[in-house]
Parts: sequence; C-alpha cells; structure tokens
Amino acid sequence: MTAISAPEPALAAGEDPRAYAAVLHAVYDAEMAGERAPARPREVISDSWRRVKEAGVDPDSGGAEPTLDGGQVQSRRADSGLGEVLEPVMRNLDTLIVDGENVLVVADAHGRVLWRNGSARVLGQADRLGFTEGASWAETAVGTNAIGTALASGRAVQVFSAEHFVRTHHNWTCAGAPIRDPRTGSVLGVVDVSGPAVTIHPTTLALVDTVAKLAQAQLREQHRARLDALRAVAAPILARSGGPALAVDGFGWVAAVDGVAPREKMLLPRECTPGRWYVHGLGDCELVPMPGGWLVRVQEAADTRVLVRLSAAGAAEQQVQVSGADGAWVHRPSPRHAQILRLLAEHPAGMTAGAIAVALFGDAARTVTVRAEISRLRKRLGGVLAAEPYRFAEGVDVVVGAA
Repeated sequence: MTAISAPEPALAAGEDPRAYAAVLHAVYDAEMAGERAPARPREVISDSWRRVKEAGVDPDSGGAEPTLDGGQVQSRRADSGLGEVLEPVMRNLDTLIVDGENVLVVADAHGRVLWRNGSARVLGQADRLGFTEGASWAETAVGTNAIGTALASGRAVQVFSAEHFVRTHHNWTCAGAPIRDPRTGSVLGVVDVSGPAVTIHPTTLALVDTVAKLAQAQLREQHRARLDALRAVAAPILARSGGPALAVDGFGWVAAVDGVAPREKMLLPRECTPGRWYVHGLGDCELVPMPGGWLVRVQEAADTRVLVRLSAAGAAEQQVQVSGADGAWVHRPSPRHAQILRLLAEHPAGMTAGAIAVALFGDAARTVTVRAEISRLRKRLGGVLAAEPYRFAEGVDVVVGAA
C-alpha cells in the first residue's frame, strides 16, 4: 500500500520568512521574465504557474470574473453541500483568527468564496485584494492561491508570498484544503486560512487539512444516519415487494436488500425517473421513488406508476400520500411546500424558479428562496420531483384534493 504523504508547508520550521520571501521574489521575477531562476519553485507551485500561464491569467491584474451578488451567494450556499459542516469548521479554526491576523474562508467547488470570518481589520485587507464573499478564487481568476490550487491539485496546499501568481497577492499567505463528499468522492469546496505574509506558520497547513478531514468525517456520519433512516422506511416495503429488490439513496448507496447479493453501492442511471431502467450489474429494473431514495425492483414487470395525492388548499392538515405497487407512505409538508406542490400539479410541463417565485411572492427575484425550498422538498420526496424545469417526475400521477 502506498503511503499518503503529509501536506507540504511552504515554509520549513525555523526558516526565516523574510529571507525566504526574498528568494521567492527573485525566483518569481526570473520566471516571469523568462530568465534562469536562482532556485526552482516547489512542484505544486510550478505546476500551478504552468496552468495559469496557459489560461492566460495576467500576473499584474489577474482575471476578470465578476463577483456574485448577495442572492447568488445565498443560492450557492444552499447548493454547495457545505452548510452542514460550516459550524464545526469555523469552531475548530477559531484559534487561527482569534488574534485578528487571519481570515477564515470556505469556498465552493468552483472557488467562489461563500463564507468569511475574521476581524474587521483583516477583512478590510482582504477586501482590498478582492477576497470578498462571491469572488472567484479559482486559478483561472486570480492565479496561484491556496483555494484555486487546492481545487486544481486535489490536495491541501500552502502558498506564501511570491508563490502567488498575481503580484498584488505577494504580501499574503494562505493555506487551503479540499473537503470531499464521502458519497461521491468529488470535492465540495475548500476551507482556507489567509492573512498577511508575516503571519505564515508551517503548522497552519496541517491544522487546516485536519479540519477538512474532520468535516468529511462528519459528512460521512450524516450520510450513515440518512441510510439508517432509509433502511427503517424500506424494511416493510421490501418485506412486501415479492421479489428481489434494493433500497438505495439518491447516490446509489445501498440501505437494504432483499433477495439480492449484498453490496455497498450501485450505479444509478444518470437522470433517474420512475420507471423501467437497465441497471449495471442487476439488469432490467423498476425504479420507484421512496423517502430519501429509490426502491429498485429487479426484473419485475409490474406497473410502476406512482400516485401522489395532495390535500386540497383548505384542508385542515396538509398531506402528501405517495403510493405504488410496493406500498404507500405519507409526508406532511409545510404550508409553503404544499403550495409549491399544488403549483407543480397545475403545471405538469414544469415551472422555472422565477415562475414559482412570481406565483408565490409576486416577485420573480425570489428565486433563491424557491430553489432552497424545493431542494428541501426533493430531499423529503425522493424521486417524486424532477428539475430543469421543476415538475413531477415521469411516471408520477398527481391528484389534488383526493381522500
């Protein structure tokens, strides 16, 4: 087994930051001028410089990606999957910002800054660099930096002084580590600690990397809890299924099986909707939505249409009753969620977030709220709802006001 090496700090313990910064400036100036450099930059830095040069990033001004507005930032936060680990990340890295010298940042998988925390003084310094919420710190936007380079390399990285590609960042240091989604292995975003170059410390990178791994562990535990909840719902349904079947979450992780060889995960079709699909390793299957995932019935030819009954607008208690060939379950939505579901029932071809915002609030600009609410609904209703546009999925029949 190959050992995984620890992240490499930019500065070795005991090394003089000012002397090392002077060397880096000489290396940088030579590299930018196409001359022979007095030393070679670290591999992670030279690889990044090559990428950003190929991307055409200007070392004097960086890129020109616009900063997202407040509504766009809120939407990115809701979609990032990072909100669930924000509090422990902030708590575990408080010690690095308590002295007012550093800013703590969480960015999404595209390098967009979604959250910042720090003293007013250091945040003011970050503002002057354009290091604000909504700004892009991908390599293609601002060159070599801990956020963009961690995303591009897939590993924790510390960037110091003139290792930054854009000259205006040379008085800055940053350490960033990617946070991976344990369900897919893909990077959700980056946790980063940045500040003036004189604040560099070799242990900062290890601490940031440890906190990123703790965040991943928390996401893993939350995923296990959701699988346990799905397993509890699935048990009676599988008992009545009458044939081989599995209960899986929306990522294909298996919560329970009946009459099928045990497995940890299966590959779902890319765009799941209720109905008949060929599933790799299982063959012909019927996919039926259930709370938090799918019932996968192997080689069954029964009718797999799903019936959804919505309570009428004036009903004392709002309910969503979902029934199919393998049983039924009930969800009690909030009044707002019930409104959204009735709107989608009235528009079977689907509605955009803007159209729903107009219907609910009389304001097409309230799309962030709509997307967040529907995201919560889809987590509750499994595969019953589809997106782009928002609608009930194929194979779902909807009745409003039925008993």
